[in-house]
Amino acid sequence: MRLLVFGKTGQVARELQRLAPDATYLGREEADLTDPASCAAAIAATDAQAIINAAAWTAVDKAETEEATATVVNGEAPTAMAHAAAAKGIPFLHISTDYVFDGAGNQPFAPDHPTAPQNAYGRSKLAGEQGIRAAGGPHLILRTSWVVSAHGANFVKTMLRLGAERETLSVVADQIGGPTPAADIARALLSAATAMQQGEPGGTHHFSGLPDTSWADFARAIMAEAGLPCRITDITSADYPTPARRPLNSRLDCRALTTAFGIPRPDWRVGLTAIVKELRP
Repeated sequence: MRLLVFGKTGQVARELQRLAPDATYLGREEADLTDPASCAAAIAATDAQAIINAAAWTAVDKAETEEATATVVNGEAPTAMAHAAAAKGIPFLHISTDYVFDGAGNQPFAPDHPTAPQNAYGRSKLAGEQGIRAAGGPHLILRTSWVVSAHGANFVKTMLRLGAERETLSVVADQIGGPTPAADIARALLSAATAMQQGEPGGTHHFSGLPDTSWADFARAIMAEAGLPCRITDITSADYPTPARRPLNSRLDCRALTTAFGIPRPDWRVGLTAIVKELRP
């Protein structure tokens, strides 16, 4: 399958390059997401059989003061991509987020649960979802959460660095979700792209690691995996204010993806072992 991927240096894009090295990868130099027309032009010129958008604005707090730019990158650019892909009748696969929900309650959010983003980043991602659906072509919107890998900036890398420097760390314990290794997201996207290229329908689906946990308990697992003696102290979100409001409930109901594509939820503990091994051989 000929595959065109937007993104080169992000966590999922890096893992896609490992799994699908023959795909065409477009970085900012080839397709700048602040210029949606250039993204659409890249699709119009390609002979790819499927498109994956693995590029996005991911600076959640920065989006609070730069929402207009974040909305171009996360909303207008994917919309332009989706229209260009729809014009060619080829599948368009896009990564979204649990932040499109309000984070209330303690039950996993189903794909059809009403959206109500609580911060600028969530609003920008929701704009992308809405534009992709409106384009009318074959598409997959894959909402995920708490992405981690050996690449880029993420929670695992931060905890390993701080855990090696400090005896104790205070970590939020009232936010619950599913950590999701980028490698598993990449595998899920490639599997779904193959199925959609063969005619399977897409839609909006959820994909996150299991078991659901808190950031504090995830931090404890990271320290244990790395053999670091750093102790984790539970705090609340109120004790660690951030510019962007974070959801307390990031649980995602992923059953529909398993039913549609045979893709099960990955065990993040397996992924964590691989990440720590790569970072601390």
